[in-house]
Amino acid sequence: MTRDDIRDPFRGEADVLVVGAGMAGLTAAEVLRRAGRDVLVVDKGRGVGGRMASRRIGEATFDHGAQFMTAEDVAFAETVARWREAGVVEDWYRDVGAGEGYSRRRGRPSMSGIAKHLGRDLDVRCSCRVSSLRCEGRTWIADLESGEAIRAEAVILTAPVPQARALLDAGGVALSVSVRKRLDRLVYECCLAVLAVLDGPSRIPAPGLAEPATGPIALLVDNMAKGVSRVPAVTIHATPEFSLEAWDRNRDQSGRDLLEAAAPWLGSAVTDFQVHGWRFSRPTAVDEELCLFVDQSPSLVLAGDAFAGPRIESAALSGAAAAEVLLRSGPPA
Repeated sequence: MTRDDIRDPFRGEADVLVVGAGMAGLTAAEVLRRAGRDVLVVDKGRGVGGRMASRRIGEATFDHGAQFMTAEDVAFAETVARWREAGVVEDWYRDVGAGEGYSRRRGRPSMSGIAKHLGRDLDVRCSCRVSSLRCEGRTWIADLESGEAIRAEAVILTAPVPQARALLDAGGVALSVSVRKRLDRLVYECCLAVLAVLDGPSRIPAPGLAEPATGPIALLVDNMAKGVSRVPAVTIHATPEFSLEAWDRNRDQSGRDLLEAAAPWLGSAVTDFQVHGWRFSRPTAVDEELCLFVDQSPSLVLAGDAFAGPRIESAALSGAAAAEVLLRSGPPA
């Protein structure tokens, strides 16, 4: 089961350490677990899911990261079908005139519900921040901010690439010139998200989503119309341009600026709001491969949505590919 709400004794060893409990990390860990490998997943956040994130403000519930997922890959579509049977996925809407591959599916009761379901049989330690990754012979050592350390024969790094590189740099791991060049090409955009509680219904049209053509707002989602919240609750995602320009400014003021711009879609008074910053919201330049096998002695694989596409589906395929690479490389020495 996931360790979101309980504290287990510290675990200092595993066959495979997966850093990051988003879709890529959880998928990789589940593939390895089914293959009989001893896997430990750590994440600096308080819960699983990464950008498949949900948050509460009073009685209001918000999806404030990824809003939906598609399933174009046959294998991933089969996985989504199983999630639907388990009651953690349902259709939200379909683009007019689009095929089945463009159906937008949401998590139940919210997007984080998918991640919680995926991690139910995994050993996941949240609020566990890695400060560095280093090699000691044929073993990886993950140093934690708590002062503890985890030893593993292989590591799958699914954190955003800049954060993954920072962990390796801190541990004195020298990447080859070709790997560094490959990673240098991967670029992310940031996003400011406003979570607004309203005292009445919004004016966002069915199915609860609006994408303004101009201005500082990229997306507005009515979480009550979407089926996530019991009370009126709107998520506002700023454009990459506004987010970058406002990143280092006062968050409260940036939130008020976005709420002012969103007024035509809100239609009701805002009773409370919070602002969240996604520093690595979406990769805009991605690697052509599903994952990057950096080294085999000891094994290190990088995975995530910066590999093969900036979607939940791509992150899942990347995590599965990373696990398969490790399994093909053989058991731990």
